[in-house]
Amino acid sequence: MSVQLLANIVVGLALVGFLAYRQATWQYLDPARVWRTPLVLGVVGIVVLAQSAAAVTTLDVLFLGIEALVSVAAGLAMGGMTRFRTAAVADDKGRTLQARTGWAGAGLWLLLIVVRVGLDVLGGHLGAHLLTSTGAILLVLALNRAARALVVDQRIPRAARGMMVR
Repeated sequence: MSVQLLANIVVGLALVGFLAYRQATWQYLDPARVWRTPLVLGVVGIVVLAQSAAAVTTLDVLFLGIEALVSVAAGLAMGGMTRFRTAAVADDKGRTLQARTGWAGAGLWLLLIVVRVGLDVLGGHLGAHLLTSTGAILLVLALNRAARALVVDQRIPRAARGMMVR
């Protein structure tokens, strides 16, 4: 095992742990940020994919489609399980509405990552190499966050919309 591979594994596990923690804990809700993250990830993912010299095969499209469906389904589920509460104390931006998906949301993140790695390994063995590109990874994450944002945006308690940001 190379040092680079070991470093990638450690960074990946730290990122998974951080994302799981964020899903499980209450976070102040910023409606603009809910949509900003998937937009930025999507644009960067498309730019990176457009700059790659890899040839796109039918197998690449098939596996990317499967990953997209799994990612969107997980995002919709995460949005549906998001819970809201009003904090007793506003944050430094004056927001009082908080949201979290809980440990079930963290579990969905882990499941999404396991499915994605499994599809990447299978696709790689079958000749679909575009899956492991940074652009494809960013697009899958963007789809997940956009699906979650779509549901969360519709579920934000109407009475709290005006009180979230001053």
